[in-house]
Amino acid sequence: MIIRCIAVDDEPLALDILESYISKLPNLQLVKTCSSATEAMQVLQDEQIDLMFLDIEMPELTGIQFLNILKHQPLVIFTTAYPEYAMEGFNHDAVDYLLKPIPYDRFLKAVTKAQERLQRHPKQGEQTIVTQAATPEQEFMFVKADYKTIRVDFKDILWIEGLKDYVIIQTKDQKIITLLSMNKMMEKLPDSKFLRVHRSFIVALQKIDSIEKSRIRIGQKEIPIGEVYKDQFLKWVEENNIM
Repeated sequence: MIIRCIAVDDEPLALDILESYISKLPNLQLVKTCSSATEAMQVLQDEQIDLMFLDIEMPELTGIQFLNILKHQPLVIFTTAYPEYAMEGFNHDAVDYLLKPIPYDRFLKAVTKAQERLQRHPKQGEQTIVTQAATPEQEFMFVKADYKTIRVDFKDILWIEGLKDYVIIQTKDQKIITLLSMNKMMEKLPDSKFLRVHRSFIVALQKIDSIEKSRIRIGQKEIPIGEVYKDQFLKWVEENNIM
């Protein structure tokens, strides 16, 4: 699989390093290096881009502001000198978050994650602003509750709690109780957005407000991290440079 990518950074040295790293990998094709978000936007309009290496602190438009105005974005790997942006970067579903100076092994690990995601969802990174052909990842599911079939948007889910043969889906507006096992529920959810952290709890990763020892807080809800699931959760924390 050839991954078409661009690098966006206002620091020439940072672009030189990324260009050097990218040149070492035959599956990466560097389409262009861009010194601003405005320049990158034009490239995204003209070219099919699968992956974008994006700095956060840039003049005119920051990397976060840039993503906020994109209707469809390629996969993103953030490159920045500021660890405090990690959670905000994660909220934009970034593949990874690389802190400058970027070691080559961390760069390689991030690219591998991007390649795996593209293999799972080959359309996810195919185009950005003007394409009509790209098929976005499904953003909802249907469940049976209260004698009817209800659509549930993934973006509205805060957490899911197991209760014997039922699950309680807690959204920002309501609780939905449906006859379903936790394992079957996990099959319905995109693994990039949800993680099982306890025998009785699945959390929406983008809704996590804080992490403290063996607990997760979403709003006023404290959710325990089970021993069986702790290693998997810590792996996610490490991969996203959360702590």
